[in-house]
Amino acid sequence: VTGGEPLTWDMGPLTTGLKEEGMQVHIETSGAYPLSGTWDWICLSPKKMKMPLPEVYEAAHELKVIVFNKHDFAFAKAEAEKVSSNCKLYLQPEWSVREKMIPLITEFVMENPEWHVSLQTHKYLNIP
Repeated sequence: VTGGEPLTWDMGPLTTGLKEEGMQVHIETSGAYPLSGTWDWICLSPKKMKMPLPEVYEAAHELKVIVFNKHDFAFAKAEAEKVSSNCKLYLQPEWSVREKMIPLITEFVMENPEWHVSLQTHKYLNIP
């Protein structure tokens, strides 16, 4: 469940229905709103203008930081300190600056192997 910010809605009814059908449910959220629903996987993608709530940092299975400029690497490191040690760490180039940022992300990941690269494969494949 992603797109906009899903947690502006009560996710309880949706996740209950999906779980009753035997589905695993995952969410991508900025973490700025309280968690609702039952999730098998929580991807936290924090935004600087409205930071995540402490409860979302604690529950996150994955931290995905969007990299728009070189200052976002310091932001990513600071955010990684707030999640559990088991949380997977990803850096994703902001699409409009991907050509400029991918080499910097690659260099960062080579120097910080706890981080991984995330790409928006659907955009490379021209899938809206």
